Amino acid sequence: MAFSFVNDLENFLRTEYENFPAGNVIEPERCPSGMNGDLTVNCFRFAKSCGNPMAVAAKVAQYLDGHGDVEHAEAVKAFVNVTLKPEALHRNSVADVSALLKAGQLPESERRRILIEFSAPNTNKPQHLGHVRNNTLGMSLSSLLKRVGHELIQINLVNDRGIHICKSMIAYERFGNGCTPESTGMKGDHLVGKFYVDYNKALSAEIRELRATQTELADKSDEELFLVTELGRATQKMLQDWEAGEPQVRELWRKMNSWVFAGFADTYNRMGIHFDHTYLESETYLLGKDVIGEGLKKGVFQKREDGAVICDLGKLGQKVVLRSDGTSVYVTQDIGTTLRKFEDYHPESMIWVVGDEQNLHFQMLFAIMDKLGFPWAKDLYHLSYGMVNLPTGKMKSREGTVVDADDLFDEMAALATDACKERGGEELTPDELKKRGEIIGLGALKFMLLKFNAKTTIMFDPAASLRFEGDTGPYVQYVAARINSIRRKALERGIECDPQKIDWSLLGHETEKRLSVTAFFYPAILKLSAERKDCSPLVEYLLDLSKAFNAFYRECPVLAAETPELVASRLALSYAVHDVIADGLSTLTIGIPEAM
Repeated sequence: MAFSFVNDLENFLRTEYENFPAGNVIEPERCPSGMNGDLTVNCFRFAKSCGNPMAVAAKVAQYLDGHGDVEHAEAVKAFVNVTLKPEALHRNSVADVSALLKAGQLPESERRRILIEFSAPNTNKPQHLGHVRNNTLGMSLSSLLKRVGHELIQINLVNDRGIHICKSMIAYERFGNGCTPESTGMKGDHLVGKFYVDYNKALSAEIRELRATQTELADKSDEELFLVTELGRATQKMLQDWEAGEPQVRELWRKMNSWVFAGFADTYNRMGIHFDHTYLESETYLLGKDVIGEGLKKGVFQKREDGAVICDLGKLGQKVVLRSDGTSVYVTQDIGTTLRKFEDYHPESMIWVVGDEQNLHFQMLFAIMDKLGFPWAKDLYHLSYGMVNLPTGKMKSREGTVVDADDLFDEMAALATDACKERGGEELTPDELKKRGEIIGLGALKFMLLKFNAKTTIMFDPAASLRFEGDTGPYVQYVAARINSIRRKALERGIECDPQKIDWSLLGHETEKRLSVTAFFYPAILKLSAERKDCSPLVEYLLDLSKAFNAFYRECPVLAAETPELVASRLALSYAVHDVIADGLSTLTIGIPEAM
């Protein structure tokens, strides 16, 4: 969408300056606070084709002052502040909200088939706060990219094998007494995670005893003492038996993994996450070796004197891709898995949502794929994110002090439910109150995690994120809920709001115009956020739009407006804003309660 005066101004400038470029060049911005005007045209952008930008601004202001849609245009140095007539302003923004929302779609030629991998939990413990940030980033970015028109394939790669998985299995064998999720009443992933914690407690006790009884071991690290302990040796033997396909070990592994996957499914359902495919590391960990062999023949890789295979990546350094004994390292598996994903889905771009501690790993992986000659390697992207902490401190999974995702969801929902009760929710049934608390609580969590650029390390305060005032999810949800309430009251009073009969010229108040201008920029924010692969601009926009609505609501009575025509016009403006907010929150995978 574009304001009508923009096209006319571009045509005018093309007649005045023969070098003025073709196409949609002028992109008006919101007029800065404290300046007179609804929109601003930045003439610095035309300096290359039109010369002195202040001279251009003077000419633009003179032309626009006589335009039928413009009340006043004023040149301020190289900027032109434009005050539009109300009917012109609203006509090209909120009057056709369906067109406004549709404008957030990219042209067909710019749409891509994108594969995104996120979550990647381990099957030895439940998902925790770090996974919640990963899941939120992955699912919301997927939703955003879909919203602008891309085709998304959502992938999960679960680490379901290795020494850490065997630790939970050994602990279950020794301390579990045949218990199950059903017999304990515990969620499956929580039960397995309990045994992982039990294992590490038992291992720590054995290491302490070794250091106390064998003085020559006192200065050894826990890692150095792992295979000295009986428990460590038993765990290593279990891993070897698993790799050899020993039936009893494999049966226990499958049983405990099935408990964890059932628990994961509940967590994902609660967050609203769906994966198109889940790869298992137990099925992919041997991938990549054949690619390394081909790369050796082509000279992409070289053998060191000790027999290890390396890749020289210049400034990134040298990366071992096969150990001297011929076994794989993580990047070997990633090379093979990346190729498998491409062969399975043929995406035009691939995204990995992984913490920033793996930055170098992904730089090396992408460089290796490029050296191997895959043309699509240039379209591999690592969405790196920082840690998220709570006011109570960092999380330590081996000590059992991790903040489980499910426990965090319960806390958020409970806090939100209490807040609803305080705001007069006593008349709701327990089920209605629970549903409302869930929508507000999880919405607050997602909103706060998306508010900051992914690279930012953040401190997440559950109570602060649930405030109904301030830069929070509930603040935005409350605006949408308030408009729902206005709509219900209007229907109860028989007030109609026919879009074809709205007199937009009535909405000339400063807050009405600013609200409409803010709504107009929604499609641009969607596209900007998608281009940056960053939901935080959309979050900030929704806060701005909500603040603009509340300013309008304070200054301009809606149902109590002076005339029926003004009531209808303000209702139409409110409904349009609701639709934009609802679309934005839905894009972030956040729901809206009917009332708050």
